[in-house]
Amino acid sequence: MKVALIHDWLTGMRGGEKVLEVFCEIFPQAHLFTLLHNPGSVSEIIERMPIQTSFLQKMPLIQSRYRYYLPFYSWAVENLDVHDYDLIISLSHCVAHGIIPNPSACHICYCFTPIRYAWDKYRDYFGHTRGLGGKLISVYLNRHRCWDVTASHRVDHFVAISKHVARRIHRYYRREADIIYPPVDCDRFKKTAPPGDFFLIVSALAPYKRIDIAVETFNQLGLPLVIIGNGPLEKRLRKQARNNISFLGWQPDEVLADHYARCKAFVFCGEEDFGITILEAHAAGKPVIAYRAGGALETVIEGETGQFFNLLQPDSLTQAIENFNVLDYNATKIRDRALIFDRAVFKKNIEAYVLNRYEEHTQGV
Repeated sequence: MKVALIHDWLTGMRGGEKVLEVFCEIFPQAHLFTLLHNPGSVSEIIERMPIQTSFLQKMPLIQSRYRYYLPFYSWAVENLDVHDYDLIISLSHCVAHGIIPNPSACHICYCFTPIRYAWDKYRDYFGHTRGLGGKLISVYLNRHRCWDVTASHRVDHFVAISKHVARRIHRYYRREADIIYPPVDCDRFKKTAPPGDFFLIVSALAPYKRIDIAVETFNQLGLPLVIIGNGPLEKRLRKQARNNISFLGWQPDEVLADHYARCKAFVFCGEEDFGITILEAHAAGKPVIAYRAGGALETVIEGETGQFFNLLQPDSLTQAIENFNVLDYNATKIRDRALIFDRAVFKKNIEAYVLNRYEEHTQGV
C-alpha cells in the first residue's frame, strides 16, 4: 500500500500540523505533498518525511507572502502527481482535498473546514471591500466556490473535526462526514494551583478570531490580560490596548504551557471550527470563558469546565467575566474533560478508521 499525505502548506506548527504529525507517525513510509514548505518551520517528525512541493515553492517571496498566491492554489494542488498511490489522505482547510487521485485509489479527507474565506467567513476576512479590488476578489471567490464543490467529489470519505464542521461540509458540499475530534497533547500541560491573577488568550491575531472584543472589554475592566500569538492585526490591537494588556507574540511550547498553568481563566472570543486551545487550557485544569458558538459548544461543559457569553460584544463578555468565580471550578474535573480528546485517543481512532475504510474500498464495499 503506497500512501500519500496531502497538506495545504507547511509554514508553522499550528493545530493542523499537530494533526499531520500523528498521521506521519501512523504512516512513516508515506510521501508528504504540500503547496509550499518553509524548511524548519514544523516539527522534526514532519520534517523528516519525504516532502514534495508544488510549483509555488519557487515563486518570488512565497515564504512570507504565500497568501497572495491564493488564486493559484487550486491549479497547484491539481498538478501534484499522486497517480501511483493507493491511499490518499488529505488534511484540508483550503485546497488539499482537491488533489486528483487515481480512480482506483481510496481518498480520505480529514477536513478542518471548507475554506473559510470563500464561504461563510467571507465578510470576516475581506469586510465590505469596494472598488476594483473588491470586484476582483468577488469574481475570484465565486469561481473558487465552484471549483471547491467540484473538488469535494474527488473525496471518497470526509472526516470532520467537529459536528460544526460536519454541518458545513453538508451545507456546501452536500456530503456526509464522519466525526473524529482532533488531538490534544495533554501530557504537555499540567494542572497547578493556585491560579494566577491574569486572564489568557492564545490565538492567531486574525480578524475572525475577534481579539478586538477582548481588548476592548479588558480596557474597560482594567484586569490583567496576556495575549500570546501573532498575526496581521497585531499592530492595531497593540495600539488599541491599555497597559493592563500584555502582548507576548509567538512563544515556544514550554512558555505556552507555563502560562496555561498560571492563568486564572482562558478567554476565547472567536467562532472556531473546533478550538484546540480551549482543550489545551482544560488540560492545564483551567476554566474557559468562551463565545457560545462553533466548536466550543462541543468541548466546554457550562458550569463544569467553563462558561459562555452570548454576543460578540464587549458588554456580553464583560458580564461573563464579572460573573466568573474561579472557586466554582475543579481543576481535576476540567483536566479529565481534556483527556477524552488526548493525542493517544485520536491516534487509535483515526488509524482504525483509515484502515477500515481502505479495506472496505479494496473489497468494493
